[in-house]
Amino acid sequence: MPLLNIAIIGYGKMGREIEKTALEKGHAVKAIIDPRIKKEGIQFNEINKESLAGVDVCIDFTQPAAATENIKKAAGLKKSIVVGTTGWHNRLDEARKAVKKNNTALLYSPNFSIGVNIFFKIVEDAAKQINNFDSYDSFIVEFHHSQKLDSPSGTARKLGEIIINNTNRKTTAMYDRLERKIKPEELHVASVRAGTISGTHTVGFDSSADTIELKHTAKSRVGFAQGAVAAAEWISGKKGIFTLDDMVKNITGGN
Repeated sequence: MPLLNIAIIGYGKMGREIEKTALEKGHAVKAIIDPRIKKEGIQFNEINKESLAGVDVCIDFTQPAAATENIKKAAGLKKSIVVGTTGWHNRLDEARKAVKKNNTALLYSPNFSIGVNIFFKIVEDAAKQINNFDSYDSFIVEFHHSQKLDSPSGTARKLGEIIINNTNRKTTAMYDRLERKIKPEELHVASVRAGTISGTHTVGFDSSADTIELKHTAKSRVGFAQGAVAAAEWISGKKGIFTLDDMVKNITGGN
C-alpha cells in the first residue's frame, strides 16, 4: 500500500477523525482546508493550487451546499477526491462532468462504514425474499445526531432505493410529512434528529402475523473514517467515477 499525501476538506468531527486515522496508517495529512481559518489546526480556508500542492487524494466531509463545488475545484487542479458528504447528489451530473473533463477520479458514498455496505447487501437479499409475499409491507426509520445537516440521511435514501429496486409493489419513497393515508406503492422513510446519535437505520417488513426488522447501529465515527481513508488508498492512481460499493466488490471479488 503506497503512503499518501492527503488533503482533508472540512475539519469538523469527521475531519478530525479522518486525520487521526490517516496518521495512524502512516499517511501524511498535507493540508487541512476549512473556511473557518481561525480554528485550531486549519491551514487553509479554500481549495486552490497552494492548498493542494503535493496532495495525492482529497477527502471531503463538508456540507451539501459546498460538496459539488469542492469536487469541481479539486478536479480542476487534477486531484482525485473521496466525498463522504451527503445531500448533494442532485448535482452529481455536474461533478461527473468535471471529473471526466480533467481525467481524475471521484469516489462517493452515502455512508463510508464497511458495516453499512454489508447491511445494504443484507437488506437487498431480504427485500428479494419479501417480494415473494404480498402480506408484508416495508418501512425505514433512521436516527442521527441533532447537528446533521440533511434529512433523511443519504444512507436512508440508499436503503429506500434498495427496497424499491427489489420489491415490485413499492415504487416511490416518501420522505416528507404526510397529511393523508399512505398509498400501498409508497415506502415511508422516517427521520429523527436528536442528541449525539452517530447513526441508526432500521428496515422493517410488517405483516398481520409478525414484524421482521434489520438494524444497523454506528457506535462511533471511527468506522466512517476508516472507510474514507481506505477509499483514498483504493482510488489513488485510478481515473473515473466510483462508489464505495465498487471498491468493496473489487476487494471481495464481487461477492
